[in-house]
Amino acid sequence: MTHVVTESCIRCRYTDCVDVCPVDCFRKGPNFLVIDPDECIDCAVCIPECPVNAIFAEEDVPDDQKAFTALNAELSALWPSITRLEPHPEDADEWAKVKEKRQFLER
Repeated sequence: MTHVVTESCIRCRYTDCVDVCPVDCFRKGPNFLVIDPDECIDCAVCIPECPVNAIFAEEDVPDDQKAFTALNAELSALWPSITRLEPHPEDADEWAKVKEKRQFLER
């Protein structure tokens, strides 16, 4: 089983979750993070660290977010690893309140 980053992360990209990951399974895109399903060990330490509640265990991903399971797998093969806390975008706190953001995902 793996964990999945969902829509809430788009344009926020807080990296608190990255900082606690013991296996460096996060990958960094232009405005979104994903979890590499081949690296994730299902430890769940990232879940409470996410300030926008964007991370779920694969079996707990909400129905309207299920597409993000495949998206995490796809993009993790393309994006570079991120292993340390980084500053979040200046407007992340504003974007944290936005609910529907899929159209803003940059690949």
